[in-house]
Amino acid sequence: MSSELTYAVFGSGSWATAIVKMICENNSQIGWYVRKQQIVDHIISEEHNPSYLSSVELDTNKLHLNTDINKVAEGADVLIFAIPSAFIESELQKLTTDISSKIIISAVKGIIPESGLLVGEHIHKNYGVDLNNVVVLSGPCHAEEVALERLSYLTIACADLDIASVIAEQFSSNYIKTNTNDDVLGAEYAAMLKNIYAIAAGMAHGLGYGDNFQSVLMSSATREMKRFIKKVHKMKRNINETVYLGDLLVTCYSLFSRNRMFGNMIGKGYTVKSAQMEMSMIAEGFYATKSAYQINKSKEKPAQTPIIDTVYEILYLHKNPKKAFKKLTEKLG
Repeated sequence: MSSELTYAVFGSGSWATAIVKMICENNSQIGWYVRKQQIVDHIISEEHNPSYLSSVELDTNKLHLNTDINKVAEGADVLIFAIPSAFIESELQKLTTDISSKIIISAVKGIIPESGLLVGEHIHKNYGVDLNNVVVLSGPCHAEEVALERLSYLTIACADLDIASVIAEQFSSNYIKTNTNDDVLGAEYAAMLKNIYAIAAGMAHGLGYGDNFQSVLMSSATREMKRFIKKVHKMKRNINETVYLGDLLVTCYSLFSRNRMFGNMIGKGYTVKSAQMEMSMIAEGFYATKSAYQINKSKEKPAQTPIIDTVYEILYLHKNPKKAFKKLTEKLG
């Protein structure tokens, strides 16, 4: 596997901007698909993203920005998708370029609502990309901390560990530590599930539960995640590794966590719609909750998932959060 690969990033949110910053450390030319021309113009003239992580100075000499998704896809060997799961399919549908021979990196922490598939599975099934060329970017790595160059950890998961190693090398820097893993589906499911548990943690905080309950909630969430992932993709894995547990903890505890923020608002009495309107960023866990709930219930013997079930009931069945959490407290411990 050649290390002379060319890279392109798709998306212009906080995570996409953080990825551009990371990948610029080791690459001289990077393609960047940004949907809106005014954002492209602003980045070129001001050298920062006007909407997300505005403090990050971008080296525009290295960036080839374009609003044409096909031109960006054509010009790179490795395509990094960091578009929210709710919108990625509408963007992918614009593709006329053959991407079947490309390496696809999913930095999308959710399931595609239209197909109910993980991003890697969806691109394999609909765009002919070999599963060995699908990479998942995950681990405890908040975009806001990348912007501040605080030490962060990334796991690069790929069935082909040679590809994973080459990609890991490109993301490594003095503030990004990387490791590799061959559990692609497990890593992608964990990245989706932790957002649901972060919403639950936020709800608990908003409802007035303290640190004692939060610790029980987190330990229960870890076991629940293990049961769920084992049910959908059975293989030997250590759920305590950073790609699973580490990412779960930072998403549930960090003040940067938009999913925790969303849950906190629901716990404090906001409706789902009003919480979504007030937040400027997408809470991936909202969409992930419905997908995870349906995936689990479709199994002949569903995993025990009281936390996912409770979050689903509150978000989609409009159950009273206080009453729903009271019931949940009886099931945990």
